[in-house]
Amino acid sequence: MASLTSALDPDAMAQARALLKRPERRERIWPALGAAALLALSALVFATAMIMAPPLTSEHVAQAHKVD
Repeated sequence: MASLTSALDPDAMAQARALLKRPERRERIWPALGAAALLALSALVFATAMIMAPPLTSEHVAQAHKVD
């Protein structure tokens, strides 16, 4: 029957496996941050346009001029 003991140091083997693993790719934040900034800017532009736009009139032109 084979023996389960090994001459290799388990801590050294774990360190070697950790060094051989590929580094995980980190997600970049700049595309999401840029999209959020663009959406926030467009929302501010549309809100400014809504505030500065002339008010809508609900009366008809014919009633305003009293056409009989």
